[in-house]
Amino acid sequence: MAARSALTRRSVLGLAAAGLAASMLAAPSPAHAGPGPAGPAQARPLGVEAKLPAPTGPHRIGTVSTRLVDTTRHDPWVKSVPYREVMVSVWYPAAGKKGGGGHRLAPYMTPGAAERWNAKAPHGIPKDAIDFAAMRTHAREGAPADTSGGRRPVLLYAAGANDPRTWGTSVVEELASRGYVVVTIDHTYEAPGVQFPDGSVKDDAPLIKAFEEAQRKEEVPALLKKVVDVRVADSKFVMDRLGSLPHGLSKAVDQKRVGMLGQSAGGIAAAETMYEDGRVKAGLNMDGTLENNPEPNGTNLTPVAEHGLTGPFLLMGRQGSDRTTEPSWRAFWSHSTGWKRDLTLRGAKHQAYTDLAALLPQAGADREVMEENVGTVDPDRAIAAERAYATSFFDRWLRGQDNHLLDGPSGRYPEVEFAG
Repeated sequence: MAARSALTRRSVLGLAAAGLAASMLAAPSPAHAGPGPAGPAQARPLGVEAKLPAPTGPHRIGTVSTRLVDTTRHDPWVKSVPYREVMVSVWYPAAGKKGGGGHRLAPYMTPGAAERWNAKAPHGIPKDAIDFAAMRTHAREGAPADTSGGRRPVLLYAAGANDPRTWGTSVVEELASRGYVVVTIDHTYEAPGVQFPDGSVKDDAPLIKAFEEAQRKEEVPALLKKVVDVRVADSKFVMDRLGSLPHGLSKAVDQKRVGMLGQSAGGIAAAETMYEDGRVKAGLNMDGTLENNPEPNGTNLTPVAEHGLTGPFLLMGRQGSDRTTEPSWRAFWSHSTGWKRDLTLRGAKHQAYTDLAALLPQAGADREVMEENVGTVDPDRAIAAERAYATSFFDRWLRGQDNHLLDGPSGRYPEVEFAG
């Protein structure tokens, strides 16, 4: 038990930059839930009904969730399952009147996913401090899409390893309010809890088991490579299905203008998916190392780090982590011939690029916990900067609209540094 606790501390303090092993070293989720219906509903924790900052774009937003099934491959984590199923949420500019036209605000998480996320006490949030199931987003569930502007560019969003697809909702909502269709992906059996329409919940027990076995055999890099490979395969499959999205949304997306972004392991997946699949025209990596190591040291580089990209890519790092200090970023930078920028969020820690920046203060976290997980950067400023630079980047490369924010340091965002 002592060894396990030491590993957990290392995951929080020392391994966050890796973006893969860190989350897997945390205490496992509740017992694995099989493919059948979920058990009796549990009473919700009496935590705070936290709120995310409202999106600032001109569009109202809607969202729908759907199950996608890939019958061409077995599940990579549970080989007895002869197909791969994932849950996605689609966020988009919505038509209709102010007030939602009878469409309720969508929940931040389904009850089954919220129960498992709460049980993990994620990233410094004490168990039961936040009622994740009671939280509401700013998107209207099932609201009709606004098609008045024609087909819109589409973005894939990938969360960090062992994190749910909702963990970047603050930036996802902002991009949807700015006119993008954004698809968030839960990677089944890696995310802590994925609830499907039939009520079943698949948790991360298969991944935790695989990680513990990889530790015993000293094969962690191979396991981390598999995590990235699965994420890339899931992302390619989701792109395959953009033409058959529910709720008429397939008519709202422009499949020739696709971008991808993600935090931590999601950022790695964005880079690697763009390297492997030409449909991704622009990518953004928020603090994800580009190597398959528990601690970055420049070995076991991903293919994208070894060969680089020819298309536009944005790196956004935390304090002390840029291409001058991160070996895999340096390799990626030297091999990439496309447009690129390397930004640092001054005073930030790894989780500053997630919803934790907004939620941890509402959970009553003290200064030490805030600095350990989010950093010394002001949380509101971190969210504003992440949103602004993500929007500027994708506007430039998917819309041909350049506000010049990425040309150099800006007085509007003094916490953002351009790497030398």
